[in-house]
Amino acid sequence: MTFSDAVYAALGAGALAAAMLPRLVFRRPLSMPMVFLAVGVAVALLPLPLPVVDPVQDRLWVEHATEVCVIVSLMGAGLALNRPFGLRRWTGPWRLLGLAMPLTIATTGLLAVVLLDWPPAAALLVAAVLAPTDPVLAAEVRVGEPADSEHDDDEVRFTLTAEAGLNDGLAFPFVLAAIALAAASGGAWSAGWIGPWVLGDLLAKTAIGIGTGLVTGRLLGWIFFRAKPSAVRLSEHLEGFVALGATFLSYGIAEIAHGYGFLAVFVTACTVRAVERNHGYHKVLHEFTEQIERLLTAFFLFLLGAYLAKTGFDTLTWPAALLGLLLVVAVRPITAWVSQIGLSTGPREKIVTSAFGIRGIGSLFYLAYALGHNDFNGLAKPMWSLIAFTVLVSVILHGTTATPVITHLDRLRRTSRKAP
Repeated sequence: MTFSDAVYAALGAGALAAAMLPRLVFRRPLSMPMVFLAVGVAVALLPLPLPVVDPVQDRLWVEHATEVCVIVSLMGAGLALNRPFGLRRWTGPWRLLGLAMPLTIATTGLLAVVLLDWPPAAALLVAAVLAPTDPVLAAEVRVGEPADSEHDDDEVRFTLTAEAGLNDGLAFPFVLAAIALAAASGGAWSAGWIGPWVLGDLLAKTAIGIGTGLVTGRLLGWIFFRAKPSAVRLSEHLEGFVALGATFLSYGIAEIAHGYGFLAVFVTACTVRAVERNHGYHKVLHEFTEQIERLLTAFFLFLLGAYLAKTGFDTLTWPAALLGLLLVVAVRPITAWVSQIGLSTGPREKIVTSAFGIRGIGSLFYLAYALGHNDFNGLAKPMWSLIAFTVLVSVILHGTTATPVITHLDRLRRTSRKAP
């Protein structure tokens, strides 16, 4: 038996497990990401000469592989949202993006300076990297699939899914701010980079990303549903792989135009959905992206588990572990709760929305990307340990609590609707 033979067998077993596990763990305090993370740890601890991905040495591979996983998940999230876009309809996500995310970045950055004594650029990078949320890692707290009615999305699932779809792109300016600060000052504080950052990285790139998503989504929506030749009207052929074409096209155009591709993909998905909101083709596209997303997520969490078992904790300090724990159990819940003050959402829904700020694949991408532009005073390994540990905590904590919490919330919601 050669090593490649073992890899083929492992990939086959993993793909089959990714198909079966969501059904096996359904309605249980367990999640597919938890299982693959545990399997990665267990396999890495076996007395076998198995290679382990080192995110420092294999940075470029990690960056592009996680990049694909994130954009596929963004397309699926946008297609799944049943609620039409609007300032009032999307009040919950806007609050989390406009208030909770900046507050989380500021608090986490301050904690990194105080607890870890890291320079401002490194502290800002860690805070920005940990800002995006990722409900993909706990399926109970995200919108399930496209439906005919906009009211099929309950407030918690809708808010968390829409937040994750947008903050994967809107965290990018803060990552670039950390890179700019590191380049301008060598890690100490400097203000010379702020003007170009605001005009270029914050405003211009965001506008390009959103504009690309709107134009691409409109064009694809016309092709899918309204083109005159039936051979071009792809919705009649029900081919799910078209979702990948839409994902890569939107992302590539936005990046070529120097915009945020993550934003473009999510906006493209939402725009395609809006062109013909109740068409069954959306479900076909969403199911395909969900299957690809599930395979990629399982693969990365397996590798993450192996990395943690081998070398991931080598440079993890107690203050860094405390920072990761504080982010998951205190910083995100408090800042998200504060951002929802004044909303008409019930107190239970606000608590659940605040608590499930899940960290995942997006954080791994952002760190790999940033470290490709600056070494941040040689802190690459401690940063990877901190981010990987935080994702581990989030996967375990949110994976075990998502099912019972959301099930209880759904039960209370049904009871309140039946009450006279």
